[in-house]
Amino acid sequence: MTEDNANTGAPTGGAPDAGPGRVRVVLVDDHRMFRTGVQAEIGETARTGVEVVGEAADVDQAVTVITATRPEVVLLDVHLPGGGGVEVLRRCAPLMSAAENPVRFLALSVSDAAEDVIGVIRGGARGYVTKTITGADLVNSIFRVQEGDAVFSPRLAGFVLDAFASTDAPPVDEDLDRLTQREREVLRLIARGYAYKEIAKQLFISVKTVESHVSAVLRKLQLSNRHELTRWATARRLV
Repeated sequence: MTEDNANTGAPTGGAPDAGPGRVRVVLVDDHRMFRTGVQAEIGETARTGVEVVGEAADVDQAVTVITATRPEVVLLDVHLPGGGGVEVLRRCAPLMSAAENPVRFLALSVSDAAEDVIGVIRGGARGYVTKTITGADLVNSIFRVQEGDAVFSPRLAGFVLDAFASTDAPPVDEDLDRLTQREREVLRLIARGYAYKEIAKQLFISVKTVESHVSAVLRKLQLSNRHELTRWATARRLV
């Protein structure tokens, strides 16, 4: 249950530069007292380099605040009203894969359950630390995630490796492997029925760029139109 309403911060409509040695962060947790504690521990920007630009207490608030403020890193609780951290990751997927200023997620949870850890990592989070972490270590983890590193609490690192090692590797799809990550994203949205304009908005690119990606996908897959492309993607369960 949501404990309170969050301070959603001032929407900026873009991704302002945090400056050298600084990182812009959004806190997502349904407990206001916990957010307040984290803010007090790491949010003194002059000392830590961390600037907290927004907070959220549930999934809808989180998506709204993250989209508006475009932080470098989101501290994301796993259990949230509205679908949990995995739902936030799903709805923010275009922001994570943005070519410029990608938003990166670091799970910060009291839980160390296997399904929670694996769920958010599969969803796209760059790391997972538990709430027993110290303030100094959390700041260090935030900066490492900002730089693209994967960060886990020591006990969870081995656990995550074991979990993924036990998962059967997916078969190689040579056709799919010819596509870039961005082309795959465009392919998936086309197959879901999105118009070029809608895809451009979701991926923060121009309509002309979308058209270029679609042309490249059709050429690489030797398909003629979006209807064939949709059937191709559906057959591979990419939709």
